[in-house]
Amino acid sequence: MKALRFAALGDSLTEGIGDPVDGGWRGWAALLADGLAPAGTPVEFRNFAVSGAQTAEVRGRQLPDALAFAPDIVSVVVGVNDTLRRTFDLHAMAAHLDAVYGAFAGRGAIVLTACLPDPGAMLGLPGALARPLARRQQAVNSVVHALSERHGAVHLHAAEGDWVADRAMWSVDRLHPGERGHRLFAARFHAVLAEAGKAHGPAPDTEPQRPAPTRSAALRWLATAGTGWVARRCTDLLPQLMALAADEVRHGLRGTGARLDLRASAGVAAALSALSASAAAEASGAVS
Repeated sequence: MKALRFAALGDSLTEGIGDPVDGGWRGWAALLADGLAPAGTPVEFRNFAVSGAQTAEVRGRQLPDALAFAPDIVSVVVGVNDTLRRTFDLHAMAAHLDAVYGAFAGRGAIVLTACLPDPGAMLGLPGALARPLARRQQAVNSVVHALSERHGAVHLHAAEGDWVADRAMWSVDRLHPGERGHRLFAARFHAVLAEAGKAHGPAPDTEPQRPAPTRSAALRWLATAGTGWVARRCTDLLPQLMALAADEVRHGLRGTGARLDLRASAGVAAALSALSASAAAEASGAVS
C-alpha cells in the first residue's frame, strides 16, 4: 500500500523544541503525523525544520530537499525568527512564503500554514518594547493569511486564544510550547484538517506524558541557557528595538500612535501588491 508522505518545514517550533523525547525533540508535527492516514495506511514523516530558521532559509535550504521527498501533505510554519532580527523585511518574507507555498501547491500537495503569537507578549516585554514586535508579528500573520488563501492552504489560527495565555502550554523559555502545547497544536491542526476532509486517522492525544516545567526549572533555564539566548537576540535586535520603542513613545505622547498601525497595514498591502505585480509580469512574459 502506498504510504502517505508528510513533510514539515520551519523553525524550532516545528523541530519540536520544548517537547523532549529520548535522544532529541518530537514536537507537534510528529504527533500530527500519526493521525493523518486511515488505519492500514502507512505514513512517512520527514521533519526538515531547523531551529533559528527564517523564511529565506526555509526557501533556500529546506524547500529543495522537501520537494525531492514529494510530500502529499506539507506544513510550513515560520516567521517569528524574522521578526526578532534587525534585518526584518516584510516584502522579502512575503516573496519567500509565496514561493514555498506555491511550489508545493503547484505539485498538488496539501499545504498547512499557521499564524503565530506575538513573541514580545510571550516574553513579557514592557509595552513600548513589545508593541513594535507585536506589530511585526501581526504584519507577518496578515501576509500568511492572504497567501494561505491564495494557494488554498489549510490554515490554523494560532495567534490568539486561551492557549496563548495559559502558562501550562509553554516551556521554560516562554517562546516554545511544552509537551502539552505541542499536543494541543497538533490536535488543533488535526481538527482543521479533519473538517476539510484531509485527516482520516485518530486525533492526537492532548494529555502530556511528562510533568510541566516548574518555576524553579524556568529560573534555572534563564540563569543558564536563557542568558545566552537573550544575549544573542539583544546583540542582533536590541539597538533597533530601542529605536522603535522610542518612536512608539513619541507617537504615544503626541496621540498619533494610530499612524504606526496604518504604516504597518500599508506595508502589508505593499508587500502583497508587489507579489501580484510580479505574478502579472511573469504571466505577461509567458504569453508574449
